[in-house]
Amino acid sequence: MRNALLLIPLTLAACQNPAAKNDIVASKPEAMGTNVVVPPSDGMTPPESETDENWPPAPGTPGGLPDDRTPVAEGKITPESPQGAAQLVQLYGSLLEKRDFAAAHALWGNSGKSSGMTADAFARSWDRYANVHPLVGGPGKAEGAAGSSYVTVPLQLYGTLRDGGKRFNLIGPVTLRRVNDVPGATTDQKSWRIEKADLQPHI
Repeated sequence: MRNALLLIPLTLAACQNPAAKNDIVASKPEAMGTNVVVPPSDGMTPPESETDENWPPAPGTPGGLPDDRTPVAEGKITPESPQGAAQLVQLYGSLLEKRDFAAAHALWGNSGKSSGMTADAFARSWDRYANVHPLVGGPGKAEGAAGSSYVTVPLQLYGTLRDGGKRFNLIGPVTLRRVNDVPGATTDQKSWRIEKADLQPHI
């Protein structure tokens, strides 16, 4: 898996379910943060068709995530921090890469219901992709509203489709939500969960 977590500010964006279609509309990609490509892990090497010089598009190039040179923020990563939210997006991308769609669906809020699909429908929507590889950017600042906190994390998913092996490259923000430490909130409610996602095809 290729991913990197760089901690830089991002703009909170209104989003929608990323798994339903390949023609999802997103906010402008320049609102997202820096990503650095690292070697694949877990023994998962992209197909030869994906390993040419310009694939995936590098940060700062057309079809790639923005190459923002904002200094990396430092500090302890805790589960409730924006960095903790970015780690959950990293896990989400890893699960999609491993085709563990049930576990990826469970990372959506309200026991997966925030995705707008059942677990079976979610798995079918992702089965159209022969392979999926993630790049994860740094989280924005946590924003509060009505007893909850929200964080936006940029995500790039790229790979090939089952139909003809055509490449795809989706980029957009993922919005995560957690209930603040209020009386009666469950452990699951106080954990970061995906609330919305907004991915746009890029060539």
